[in-house]
Amino acid sequence: MKKYKSLVIVFASLLFSLLVNILLQRHFFRIDLTTEKRYSISDNTKKLMSDLQQPVTLNIYLDGDLNSGFLRLKNSLRELLDEFSIYASKDFNYNFINPSSAKTEEERYETYLRLASRGMNPTTIYERDSEGKSIQKIVFPWVEIITQNDTFPVNLLKNVPGNSGVKNLNISIENLEYELTDALRILNTKSIKKVAFIEGHGELFENFVYDASLAFSRYFQVDRGVLGDDVCVLDDYEAIIIANPLTEFSESDKFIIDQYIMNGGKVLWFIDGVSFSFDELSETGISPIIDKNLNLSDMLFCYGIRINPILLQDVQCLQMPINVSGGPNPQYESMPWFYSPLLLPNPMHAISRNITQVKADFCSSIDFISGNDAVSKTILLTTSTSTHQQTIPSMIDLREMPSEDDNGYFNKSFIPVAVVLEGEFNSAFTNRLVPEGITRMSERRNKSIDTKMLVVADGDVIKNDAEGLMGFDRYSGVQFGNKDFVLNALLYLTDEANWFQLKDRTFKIRMLNKTKLYSNSSFLKWANIVFPILLLFLCGGLYLLIRYLRYKK
Repeated sequence: MKKYKSLVIVFASLLFSLLVNILLQRHFFRIDLTTEKRYSISDNTKKLMSDLQQPVTLNIYLDGDLNSGFLRLKNSLRELLDEFSIYASKDFNYNFINPSSAKTEEERYETYLRLASRGMNPTTIYERDSEGKSIQKIVFPWVEIITQNDTFPVNLLKNVPGNSGVKNLNISIENLEYELTDALRILNTKSIKKVAFIEGHGELFENFVYDASLAFSRYFQVDRGVLGDDVCVLDDYEAIIIANPLTEFSESDKFIIDQYIMNGGKVLWFIDGVSFSFDELSETGISPIIDKNLNLSDMLFCYGIRINPILLQDVQCLQMPINVSGGPNPQYESMPWFYSPLLLPNPMHAISRNITQVKADFCSSIDFISGNDAVSKTILLTTSTSTHQQTIPSMIDLREMPSEDDNGYFNKSFIPVAVVLEGEFNSAFTNRLVPEGITRMSERRNKSIDTKMLVVADGDVIKNDAEGLMGFDRYSGVQFGNKDFVLNALLYLTDEANWFQLKDRTFKIRMLNKTKLYSNSSFLKWANIVFPILLLFLCGGLYLLIRYLRYKK
């Protein structure tokens, strides 16, 4: 009887194992027990991988003799790609390539040049070993995503100035899934959506928003044009950009923009609050500042904000060569240019998180208007803790610039300059007639469907310099975060599938104490060698002891 009982148990176990295997093959699942879910990918990513239209190969140049930080980045990337491959509907392969592995220095240098020519520039790492010797290494933190139709390079390293190397590497690990899926979506897309720069009110010329247009063109078809008299002219556009207008908007133009918003359209407003003469300021060092009447205040008020007609001066600003003579013979001195503040990004929002300071020029402040609880308002950019609000009418006088140590003058803190609004907006034309000149329109709406808009009280945030670089200061040679901010803003506003939430992922840094590691290195080495052996002998001895006591009875 015992013999048959044993056979039944064995047979039942085999049958159970077979059923479990069949179920697992048909109903795949994984369990991530980490608190941050660092080994889980989003549902959007899973769907993207399952909808791949062609095989994908990734050449990863992050290989070779890496330090612990870059090795952690490499391992995190490998784990993520393994997760991707599980859900991929097409062949999904990756290869780690060491660009420094070459027989001769000439071959290595040629490899470096070949990668740089494809836009994959190296990163130089400076380290010190335990003996204090300086070590310099060349690392290529790049992935080349290759499909049948195209090749797309992806930079894995997020280098935020002011952050430590450890923090930047942690940010890079947090952004891996977004950066890779962003590239895969571009390669896998079938239709191109459109955005448009509005013209007709003295907005920035195309050459002054070239850098922004180039960044946008990676994701959208970028158009430009005047509004005309057709309310439906903007229906095909995901978002519109109003970049530093100089003249008033007509009521018909405002109505077209308003109804576009009411039907779910997104708007990026880059608007100055005041007006002055830059030419006069350059020649004489003096210029009056007055209200910049664009006939938009009533619209923005209905949407929940007000751009104040003031100028902000901030101690945290650019250094500029300023003509202090005020006469025919210019004399330039490098001075703090308080009218070009370096705005602080909000680290808690996906648009402004993990970007460096944003360069502004002659910016104003933004106030929130209460009354519509259906609209949420989030501050994205602010001034520093030492700000002055210069009201109008007044003068900009370069000969009477304040001292940066004047705490009584710079007595304001964290003044909002950029905000994002989300929700259901009230129309600015509620209970008003349709303006003259409108010839064709669809159904009129007095309350919007759920939508978003971004408002920046500075038209120059999106402007690039003569060299075509947005946010670049040619005097200091520093690249600020304007481009990242503007691109993030557009992608966030047009993100219907919630891809941008991947930028909100945070991983806690759990670092070892390097001082203790170096001081106790010998002990730790021996402990790692001897302890496992002792543990093995201990477990083996306990097993033999228990077996002896059991069979002794």
